[in-house]
Amino acid sequence: MASTIPWERVRRSASKLTTPLHPDDYLRLLNPLWSSRELRGRVEKVIPETEDAATLVIRPGWGWRYDHKPGQYVGIGIQVNGKFQWRSYSVSSPPERRRGTITITVRAMPEGKLSSHLVKGLEPGTIVRLALPEGDFVLPDPPPERMLFLVGGSGVTPVMAMLRTLDRRSREIGRAMPDVVMHYSSPTEDRMIFRDELDRLEEQHDGLTLHRLQTDVDGMLDLAGPDGLDKICPDWRDRETYACGPGPMLDAITEYYEEQDVVDHLHLERFSLELGGEGGEGGTITFQNSGKTIEADGATTVLEAGEEAGVGMPYGCRMGICHTCTLTMISGKVRDLRNGNEFDSPNEPVQTCVTAAVGDCTLDI
Repeated sequence: MASTIPWERVRRSASKLTTPLHPDDYLRLLNPLWSSRELRGRVEKVIPETEDAATLVIRPGWGWRYDHKPGQYVGIGIQVNGKFQWRSYSVSSPPERRRGTITITVRAMPEGKLSSHLVKGLEPGTIVRLALPEGDFVLPDPPPERMLFLVGGSGVTPVMAMLRTLDRRSREIGRAMPDVVMHYSSPTEDRMIFRDELDRLEEQHDGLTLHRLQTDVDGMLDLAGPDGLDKICPDWRDRETYACGPGPMLDAITEYYEEQDVVDHLHLERFSLELGGEGGEGGTITFQNSGKTIEADGATTVLEAGEEAGVGMPYGCRMGICHTCTLTMISGKVRDLRNGNEFDSPNEPVQTCVTAAVGDCTLDI
């Protein structure tokens, strides 16, 4: 019986023949998704969801694993005006290897150059860079018997992956969907992403109950009010709650759950970074390889200081999640602005998007 030669061995052998070029340099001419240097994907479709939101159907290339958990996010890098811009977006599709694609759903933000480009300017066939799925805001396996989803705006995207997974499982195993109550806040009905699909899911599953709130007309959800959680979901204190949406909404939910002593049942996903810890003292930051220095105060992140100094700083989500910004700190001390933790070991990796200088420090870039 003929033995199969591992592909990686072929690549290593080929690299000796193609030096100084890498086999990937030739393979990319045949298929731009054939690369082991970086994860890539091709945008197959751009599907409008609302006037300011769209779903991107992406076919990942070599190295991708279709084993993400419902609710996780991926990093995506797009070349805009000659520079790669990185952001992280929730995967809105359920894990399903045989489909060969994943989807992310993006809302164009007024201040978001990349999000606007993804929604309104991206053409099918575009090759993007990808980072593997990450995140702890996920649907457990097996799922809880009773769940409450509290979502606002584009915070529906990770929860949609969870609902789609529950729907698929119920069809595959012939069992009813778990008891799920979902409250969805959106400025207007027209801006509700996945509105029609959610209606279909509610019709198909007796266990799914949807509550919709148009905040431009009805105002924000008053958790403790007469139309709050006790009315929407009387047994909410006994359910596992998954909340995703704007920062003020999540702050209010966290505070209320703490008051009711049920915060252990609360799972949050934030789309924006909140730097609530103490700042650093500031100091002189030296970027060794670039030969540049800058004075920074204790509220300025190392990433922002480097960009101001003209250093080509790597970054991704700018939220302390994706670790794309991580650099080696050769010497000095920095403080994590989220929680006040300090890092001062020589040659220690630090996340530049969430740390500030505590005195002078030197980084390897």
